[in-house]
Amino acid sequence: MGPLSGRIPRLLQAKMVVNQSSDKKLEGLIKPYGGKLVDLMVSNEEKEELKKSSFKLLDCSDRNACDIELLIIGAFSPLTGFMNEDNYNSVVKESRTKSGLLFGLPIVMDTDREDVNPGDSVLLKYKEQYLAILQIEEKWEPDKVIEAMNCYGTTSLEHPAVRMISMERKKYYLGGSLKGLDLPKRVFTCQTPSEVRRNLPSGEDVVAFQCRNPIHRAHYELFTRALKAKNVSKNAVVLVHPTCGPTQEDDIPGSVRFQTYEKLASEVNNPNIRWSYLPYSMHMAGPREALQHMIIRRNYGCTHFIIGRDMAGCKSSISGEDFYEPYAAQDFANKHCNELAMQTVPSLNLVFTEEEGYVTADYAKENKLHIKKLSGTQFRKMLRSGEEIPEWFAFKSVVDVLRSA
Repeated sequence: MGPLSGRIPRLLQAKMVVNQSSDKKLEGLIKPYGGKLVDLMVSNEEKEELKKSSFKLLDCSDRNACDIELLIIGAFSPLTGFMNEDNYNSVVKESRTKSGLLFGLPIVMDTDREDVNPGDSVLLKYKEQYLAILQIEEKWEPDKVIEAMNCYGTTSLEHPAVRMISMERKKYYLGGSLKGLDLPKRVFTCQTPSEVRRNLPSGEDVVAFQCRNPIHRAHYELFTRALKAKNVSKNAVVLVHPTCGPTQEDDIPGSVRFQTYEKLASEVNNPNIRWSYLPYSMHMAGPREALQHMIIRRNYGCTHFIIGRDMAGCKSSISGEDFYEPYAAQDFANKHCNELAMQTVPSLNLVFTEEEGYVTADYAKENKLHIKKLSGTQFRKMLRSGEEIPEWFAFKSVVDVLRSA
């Protein structure tokens, strides 16, 4: 396929392709958002037909590639392409599409190109791969000040997503339908929603645990204890579903985080845990991101979502102040959980005590237990210096991976 101008009138009038599995097991799982799981990948026959046509090439960033993959595999169901201007504006202002469906953050393709316009079919290229064909339906210049204020609650460049949309995203946004050709090649395999669903228990709750950092002891205690929450079924499982796409600049790279998860999954070998990876780029958008994560996890078959203090939050690197209130994400998620047919599981405030190991902070206080603490800053310092890190804080296998990276 070459970077030549061209159109495919009929082939790009794509109808939504849905997973029509007749597997009875899948019938016992929560339905995807919107009712059907979108699958935008074309058949091999159609792919061969498309190769005979010519397109303009449009290069994709790492973040673009994540969005394209999640659209193709149905993680953003019921979306069938990048949002048009009306839906973009509606999501920015109301956290809903024009049709009324909830969505935390807008999903758009960006470009500086003046030579791609509505009516064009463009080939989306990522690191020598051709991921998809975008039928451009709309092109506009967004008001990024309004987008920043509504989606992230600030226009400060100290916020990583405000900095991203201001300095990384291009001048124009593109909306239109997608035809999937290939998924990005990664060092780790990201299962599709359909694949994850096939490995979930029918008729039982599925609790999603979202993270973007290596999992330490407190995290493990948190998501395994979530299975005992009062609003979770007896034979429920937890889906540990870390985001492995771009995050904040100082976060551990996704390829390294993936290695820690693989080591830990093998070590604990817990039948109540499912492990998978999400090719999602974090925006650190607090409340809006909490909603986005819940919609995505529903599409992966989850009924519950663990959400705690300062989820997807971030701080000013100048003042050190948080951009969001501690429970803003939790409150926003709870406001919409009934509409999403999901439930939240509050993140327990666990602490490690000399006497009883991990307990809730309230329990430790009431019983005057001795709490042991280790800050993230101290942990990183000890990691660099080669000091022994206590196993009550971090799994040795995880520490070994981080030290060898």
